[in-house]
Amino acid sequence: MIIIVDDREELTGVDTLGFDREGISTEGLAASDFQDWVRTAPEPELAAVEAFVLGECGDRRMFPKMIKQRSRAPVLAFGGRSLQETLDLFASGVDDVIANPMHIHEILARIKAIKRRAVAESESTFSGDIRVFGDGRDPEVAGEQLHLPRRERRILEYLVSNKGRRVTKTQIFNFVYGLFSEEIDENVIESHISKLRKRLRHRLGNDPIDSQRYLGYRLIDV
Repeated sequence: MIIIVDDREELTGVDTLGFDREGISTEGLAASDFQDWVRTAPEPELAAVEAFVLGECGDRRMFPKMIKQRSRAPVLAFGGRSLQETLDLFASGVDDVIANPMHIHEILARIKAIKRRAVAESESTFSGDIRVFGDGRDPEVAGEQLHLPRRERRILEYLVSNKGRRVTKTQIFNFVYGLFSEEIDENVIESHISKLRKRLRHRLGNDPIDSQRYLGYRLIDV
């Protein structure tokens, strides 16, 4: 999930940037609402955030420090109207300044590049015979590409990124659908995971997803 902070209703009210077409949920918050949320949000909610994008709002230069006190997710900002404003944004702690407008694929690539630099990771992430990319490509399972519906692909990417740790249904739901998707029942995750397990079991010959009632899910290296 990506949090967009912007005081323009047309940007926070609908996905005008096109993230949803790539299977990535977004939540738009006005600056005042964002300040309250980032200070008080529970850890599972923050863990579901892949990146923060700062648009046009009040003094957004105060936000990077607030974010980094609670999250390691990349912080990007739409480009300043002048060189000095752009330099001020970098000085405030943003990880990248992006032009407006910019193609959604470039924004996603920049987010991935920031994460890669931060953890010195490779172009893809492995868990046993499962390889995910995080940039919209289908995963490779047992050496071959496995086409997945975008929700299942996002769930698999989240499980791989948390390999070795058990994640709850709520954490997965927040990552895939966003924090405030009250119109969607959280139990939809069980259906997605059931279908994902069948596809993986058919390809691998075994079930790589360990589940425990009330505790959640964990990917097992196979």
